[in-house]
Amino acid sequence: MLKDSIMWYTSWFNTPYYHILYKDRDHLEAEGFMDNITNYLSLEKGEKVLDLACGKGRHSIYLNTLGFDVIGADLSKNSIQYASQFENDSLKFTVHDMSKPYPEKFSAIFNLFTSFGYFDKEEDNLNTLLAMKSSLSENGFGIIDFMNVDLVINNLVAEEVKTIGTITFNIKRFYEEGYIYKEIKFRDNDEDFFYTERVKAITLNDFENYFKKANINLLDVFGDYKLKKFSKNTSPRLILIFQ
Repeated sequence: MLKDSIMWYTSWFNTPYYHILYKDRDHLEAEGFMDNITNYLSLEKGEKVLDLACGKGRHSIYLNTLGFDVIGADLSKNSIQYASQFENDSLKFTVHDMSKPYPEKFSAIFNLFTSFGYFDKEEDNLNTLLAMKSSLSENGFGIIDFMNVDLVINNLVAEEVKTIGTITFNIKRFYEEGYIYKEIKFRDNDEDFFYTERVKAITLNDFENYFKKANINLLDVFGDYKLKKFSKNTSPRLILIFQ
């Protein structure tokens, strides 16, 4: 039986297969980005930060080692259950829907590694920005690390086969009606699985329009984890700093 989900992120992120497929993510690159961005923002040790859509907590854990008081929040109960083993007095994890305000104030709120634009309802993208703004302290910063959709769409690999351990993932990618899709099919333990990732193709201009509606000030835009200038033709990332 093929298994799929309408709200794909509620089921796919909760499976062990999601973490198997993406287990080779570059931790050194992620840590370098956290070093660069916290230095750029002049965040001081002991300040409170929120890692929104934290997954299994890799950014949260590293931010905590830098001396910050960190809360990692994610919709996936399985991810939060896993991350909770790393908790300490200044690192906590909780299940939370990022389209709703978090009931505390933070010096910085991070939304990292394209963890935006998943929602079935368009208004929830704006609701997430409003929620982030409401949970920022007076001089706090919001940070969104998103893909550069122009570059991604122009360089989509339509089909890919990836074997990890005993599992062969058959992956298809395509752009349709404002969304970038990734279809993932595989077989394990004599059962067929099918999941679809769907992310809204939000450009810098789209984000600027969201920010205008949310009365958010865009302070800076970067194009990679070394904080180089953004170019829609060549930058691998779209990193937005706002208040």
